[in-house]
Amino acid sequence: MSLRKPAKEQPEKFEFTADSLAAAKEIVSKYPEGKQQSAVMALLYIAQKQNDNWIPLAAMKYIGKFLDMPYIKVYEVATFYTMYNLSPVGKHFIQVCTTTPCMIRGAYKLVEACKEKISENESELSADKSCSWMEVECLGACVNAPMMQINDDYYEDLDKEKTLKILDEILDGKTPKPGSYRGRVNNEPENSRKTLLDLKNAQR
Repeated sequence: MSLRKPAKEQPEKFEFTADSLAAAKEIVSKYPEGKQQSAVMALLYIAQKQNDNWIPLAAMKYIGKFLDMPYIKVYEVATFYTMYNLSPVGKHFIQVCTTTPCMIRGAYKLVEACKEKISENESELSADKSCSWMEVECLGACVNAPMMQINDDYYEDLDKEKTLKILDEILDGKTPKPGSYRGRVNNEPENSRKTLLDLKNAQR
Protein backbone atom coordinates (compact mmCIF):
# COMPACT_ATOMS: atom_id res chain seq x y z
CA MET A 1 0.00 0.00 0.00
CA SER A 2 1.14 3.54 -0.72
CA LEU A 3 2.44 5.87 1.97
CA ARG A 4 -0.32 8.08 3.34
CA LYS A 5 0.40 11.79 3.48
CA PRO A 6 -1.56 15.00 2.86
CA ALA A 7 -1.71 16.28 -0.70
CA LYS A 8 0.80 18.97 -1.63
CA GLU A 9 -1.88 21.12 -3.25
CA GLN A 10 -4.52 22.14 -0.72
CA PRO A 11 -7.61 24.37 -0.94
CA GLU A 12 -7.43 27.49 1.21
CA LYS A 13 -10.92 27.19 2.66
CA PHE A 14 -13.52 24.61 3.61
CA GLU A 15 -16.90 24.81 5.24
CA PHE A 16 -19.88 22.51 5.50
CA THR A 17 -22.73 22.89 3.05
CA ALA A 18 -26.19 23.38 4.53
CA ASP A 19 -26.92 19.64 4.34
CA SER A 20 -23.55 18.67 5.82
CA LEU A 21 -23.93 21.24 8.59
CA ALA A 22 -27.36 19.89 9.51
CA ALA A 23 -26.01 16.33 9.59
CA ALA A 24 -23.03 17.40 11.72
CA LYS A 25 -25.21 19.25 14.22
CA GLU A 26 -27.52 16.27 14.55
CA ILE A 27 -24.61 13.94 15.28
CA VAL A 28 -23.00 16.30 17.80
CA SER A 29 -26.34 16.71 19.60
CA LYS A 30 -26.29 13.02 20.52
CA TYR A 31 -23.21 13.43 22.74
CA PRO A 32 -23.33 14.59 26.39
CA GLU A 33 -22.16 18.09 27.18
CA GLY A 34 -18.39 18.24 27.16
CA LYS A 35 -18.07 15.06 25.06
CA GLN A 36 -18.79 16.55 21.65
CA GLN A 37 -15.23 15.98 20.47
CA SER A 38 -16.06 12.29 20.29
CA ALA A 39 -17.98 13.12 17.11
CA VAL A 40 -14.75 13.89 15.26
CA MET A 41 -14.71 10.66 13.22
CA ALA A 42 -18.29 11.13 12.05
CA LEU A 43 -17.62 14.74 11.07
CA LEU A 44 -14.51 13.77 9.15
CA TYR A 45 -16.63 11.28 7.23
CA ILE A 46 -19.19 13.99 6.43
CA ALA A 47 -16.42 16.30 5.23
CA GLN A 48 -14.95 13.56 3.05
CA LYS A 49 -18.31 12.75 1.46
CA GLN A 50 -18.88 16.43 0.70
CA ASN A 51 -15.43 16.92 -0.82
CA ASP A 52 -15.33 14.18 -3.47
CA ASN A 53 -13.99 11.50 -1.14
CA TRP A 54 -11.00 13.25 0.41
CA ILE A 55 -10.26 15.48 3.42
CA PRO A 56 -8.13 18.61 2.92
CA LEU A 57 -6.23 20.20 5.79
CA ALA A 58 -8.68 23.10 5.73
CA ALA A 59 -11.50 20.67 6.56
CA MET A 60 -9.55 19.32 9.55
CA LYS A 61 -9.06 22.89 10.85
CA TYR A 62 -12.74 23.65 10.26
CA ILE A 63 -13.81 20.55 12.21
CA GLY A 64 -11.39 21.45 15.00
CA LYS A 65 -13.07 24.82 15.40
CA PHE A 66 -16.52 23.27 15.07
CA LEU A 67 -15.80 20.89 17.96
CA ASP A 68 -13.62 23.27 19.96
CA MET A 69 -10.85 20.75 19.50
CA PRO A 70 -7.13 21.34 18.80
CA TYR A 71 -6.38 20.99 15.08
CA ILE A 72 -3.53 18.57 15.76
CA LYS A 73 -5.94 16.12 17.41
CA VAL A 74 -8.19 16.16 14.36
CA TYR A 75 -5.11 15.68 12.17
CA GLU A 76 -4.00 12.70 14.25
CA VAL A 77 -7.36 10.98 13.78
CA ALA A 78 -7.55 11.72 10.06
CA THR A 79 -4.03 10.45 9.38
CA PHE A 80 -4.33 7.36 11.59
CA TYR A 81 -7.40 5.76 10.03
CA THR A 82 -6.99 4.65 6.42
CA MET A 83 -10.69 5.17 5.66
CA TYR A 84 -9.92 8.89 5.47
CA ASN A 85 -8.31 9.97 2.22
CA LEU A 86 -5.72 12.71 2.51
CA SER A 87 -5.42 13.53 -1.18
CA PRO A 88 -7.84 13.67 -4.13
CA VAL A 89 -9.13 10.25 -5.15
CA GLY A 90 -11.82 11.31 -7.60
CA LYS A 91 -15.59 11.05 -7.53
CA HIS A 92 -15.30 7.26 -7.71
CA PHE A 93 -12.87 5.77 -5.18
CA ILE A 94 -12.12 2.12 -5.86
CA GLN A 95 -10.69 -0.11 -3.13
CA VAL A 96 -9.57 -3.60 -4.17
CA CYS A 97 -9.29 -6.15 -1.38
CA THR A 98 -6.12 -8.23 -1.73
CA THR A 99 -6.19 -10.01 1.63
CA THR A 100 -5.80 -13.81 1.54
CA PRO A 101 -9.36 -14.99 0.65
CA CYS A 102 -9.62 -12.49 -2.19
CA MET A 103 -6.01 -13.02 -3.24
CA ILE A 104 -6.36 -16.78 -3.71
CA ARG A 105 -9.54 -16.24 -5.74
CA GLY A 106 -7.96 -13.82 -8.17
CA ALA A 107 -7.85 -10.36 -6.58
CA TYR A 108 -4.76 -9.39 -8.52
CA LYS A 109 -6.70 -9.82 -11.75
CA LEU A 110 -8.90 -7.00 -10.45
CA VAL A 111 -5.76 -4.98 -9.78
CA GLU A 112 -4.66 -5.59 -13.37
CA ALA A 113 -8.00 -4.26 -14.58
CA CYS A 114 -7.59 -1.12 -12.48
CA LYS A 115 -4.10 -0.57 -13.85
CA GLU A 116 -5.34 -0.93 -17.42
CA LYS A 117 -8.42 1.27 -17.10
CA ILE A 118 -7.60 3.85 -14.42
CA SER A 119 -3.90 4.33 -13.72
CA GLU A 120 -0.73 2.32 -13.49
CA ASN A 121 -0.14 3.31 -9.88
CA GLU A 122 -2.25 3.27 -6.74
CA SER A 123 -3.78 6.56 -5.54
CA GLU A 124 -3.17 8.13 -8.94
CA LEU A 125 -6.10 9.86 -10.61
CA SER A 126 -7.41 8.61 -13.94
CA ALA A 127 -6.83 10.73 -17.04
CA ASP A 128 -10.20 12.46 -16.59
CA LYS A 129 -9.57 12.79 -12.82
CA SER A 130 -12.86 11.04 -12.06
CA CYS A 131 -11.51 8.05 -10.14
CA SER A 132 -8.55 6.31 -8.56
CA TRP A 133 -7.85 2.92 -7.01
CA MET A 134 -5.83 1.32 -4.26
CA GLU A 135 -5.23 -2.05 -2.61
CA VAL A 136 -6.75 -2.44 0.86
CA GLU A 137 -6.95 -4.97 3.64
CA CYS A 138 -10.01 -7.13 4.35
CA LEU A 139 -13.36 -5.48 3.62
CA GLY A 140 -15.33 -8.23 5.35
CA ALA A 141 -16.92 -9.86 2.31
CA CYS A 142 -14.64 -12.89 2.12
CA VAL A 143 -17.38 -15.34 1.15
CA ASN A 144 -17.97 -13.33 -2.04
CA ALA A 145 -14.32 -12.99 -2.96
CA PRO A 146 -12.79 -11.49 -4.96
CA MET A 147 -14.43 -8.13 -4.46
CA MET A 148 -13.90 -4.40 -4.45
CA GLN A 149 -15.58 -1.37 -2.93
CA ILE A 150 -16.53 1.70 -4.96
CA ASN A 151 -17.42 4.57 -2.65
CA ASP A 152 -20.03 3.03 -0.31
CA ASP A 153 -20.99 0.02 -2.48
CA TYR A 154 -19.57 -3.52 -2.69
CA TYR A 155 -19.01 -5.32 -6.01
CA GLU A 156 -18.52 -9.03 -5.41
CA ASP A 157 -17.77 -12.34 -7.15
CA LEU A 158 -15.66 -10.57 -9.73
CA ASP A 159 -13.08 -11.53 -12.32
CA LYS A 160 -11.00 -9.38 -14.62
CA GLU A 161 -13.60 -9.25 -17.41
CA LYS A 162 -16.40 -8.21 -15.05
CA THR A 163 -14.17 -5.64 -13.39
CA LEU A 164 -13.22 -4.10 -16.73
CA LYS A 165 -16.91 -3.79 -17.59
CA ILE A 166 -17.67 -2.08 -14.26
CA LEU A 167 -14.78 0.35 -14.73
CA ASP A 168 -15.91 1.13 -18.28
CA GLU A 169 -19.35 2.05 -16.97
CA ILE A 170 -17.83 4.34 -14.33
CA LEU A 171 -15.60 6.06 -16.88
CA ASP A 172 -18.69 6.55 -19.08
CA GLY A 173 -20.42 8.36 -16.23
CA LYS A 174 -22.77 5.48 -15.39
CA THR A 175 -23.43 3.81 -12.02
CA PRO A 176 -22.82 0.03 -12.12
CA LYS A 177 -25.18 -2.18 -10.16
CA PRO A 178 -23.55 -3.22 -6.84
CA GLY A 179 -23.67 -6.69 -5.32
CA SER A 180 -22.77 -10.15 -6.56
CA TYR A 181 -21.81 -10.59 -10.20
CA ARG A 182 -22.71 -14.28 -10.10
CA GLY A 183 -26.31 -13.62 -9.22
CA ARG A 184 -26.02 -14.65 -5.61
CA VAL A 185 -28.33 -13.15 -3.00
CA ASN A 186 -26.21 -11.64 -0.23
CA ASN A 187 -23.90 -14.39 1.12
CA GLU A 188 -25.78 -17.48 0.00
CA PRO A 189 -23.81 -20.48 -1.39
CA GLU A 190 -22.76 -20.24 -5.02
CA ASN A 191 -25.26 -22.93 -6.05
CA SER A 192 -28.15 -21.23 -4.24
CA ARG A 193 -29.60 -22.05 -0.84
CA LYS A 194 -30.04 -25.63 0.30
CA THR A 195 -31.43 -25.05 3.80
CA LEU A 196 -34.05 -22.89 5.54
CA LEU A 197 -36.07 -22.78 2.34
CA ASP A 198 -39.32 -22.77 4.31
CA LEU A 199 -38.56 -19.31 5.71
CA LYS A 200 -40.64 -16.54 4.22
CA ASN A 201 -37.64 -14.46 3.12
CA ALA A 202 -35.52 -17.39 1.96
CA GLN A 203 -36.81 -17.42 -1.60
CA ARG A 204 -35.49 -15.22 -4.35
